[in-house]
Amino acid sequence: MLSIDVHNINGEKVDTITLEEELFNVPAKSDILHSVVTMQLTNKRSGSAKVKNRSDIRGSGKKLYRQKGTGNSRPGDIKSPLRRGGGVVFGPKVKKYNYKVPKRIKKMALQMAISGKISDEKLLVLDAFEMPEIKTKTFVDIIDRLNVESALIVIDSENLNLDLSSRNCPYVKLIHTKGLNVYDILNYKHLIVLQQAIEQIKDRVRQN
Repeated sequence: MLSIDVHNINGEKVDTITLEEELFNVPAKSDILHSVVTMQLTNKRSGSAKVKNRSDIRGSGKKLYRQKGTGNSRPGDIKSPLRRGGGVVFGPKVKKYNYKVPKRIKKMALQMAISGKISDEKLLVLDAFEMPEIKTKTFVDIIDRLNVESALIVIDSENLNLDLSSRNCPYVKLIHTKGLNVYDILNYKHLIVLQQAIEQIKDRVRQN
């Protein structure tokens, strides 16, 4: 079992918890982490690039003028790709880039990402993070007292005051345990977890 200290928002140790080594002491495998992060970033792509082909252009399909006798090139209709305002040939279409990796692989990657923060001593467990009012300055002062730089804060339930107080801090992100993901864990230097969220995180990473 791993022993992890629990601190308050003043940085003082108040308790100790234990975590299962089979869940939170997993050696990192770059190929698994890479595959999950790549999936997350790829699934963010909108794939909305699109142009109109000749069937999408509004206009008549009537031949512009007769085939022979005018001295001009052979005419099509006004929607011809050869004409200004006509359709585009083989242009980009809306494309879905979404794909999935197996749940087992995603859970393994989560285990590895969290284990990495623990081994690097970048995991901070807080007993509570209460904000009596919405105030960014108070939130920043707490982050400074905890001596963290960029941080991903994991909460177990909705906390409106904390959410709104942290929203204007570019180096901090607040996330619910349901949304905990590999990319965000790796993207921030520190991982701050509320003590009440530990059990939910265990459920997220445990292989069924």
